[in-house]
Amino acid sequence: MEGVARARFLRISPRKLRQICELVKGKDVEQAMQMLPFLSKKGARIILKVLKSAVTNLASSETSLKIDESDLYIKSIKVDGGPMLKRYRAGSMGRVMPVKHRLSHITVVVGKKGG
Repeated sequence: MEGVARARFLRISPRKLRQICELVKGKDVEQAMQMLPFLSKKGARIILKVLKSAVTNLASSETSLKIDESDLYIKSIKVDGGPMLKRYRAGSMGRVMPVKHRLSHITVVVGKKGG
């Protein structure tokens, strides 16, 4: 029994999100939800939102009866790179300097302990 949630095309680089994912990977859902609001990173709020969505998706599935958050853990959390927005900025001596705005996709899978 798993709950899956995805957030796509987020305007934050995958490198910044992966730092936060390493802190939360494999932890209990309850512990992660207590830890994430106190991290001073923009990505922590985004990951918390996706994590809550995964728990809600598991609870609302037809096969599950009643799910307790203390029985859940983060089975996997994955951050992939999305498409890049390519912009240009003026450089020295009349040249053009490319600027790449990176986008991210997050996938969170929540599972029940022991099964």
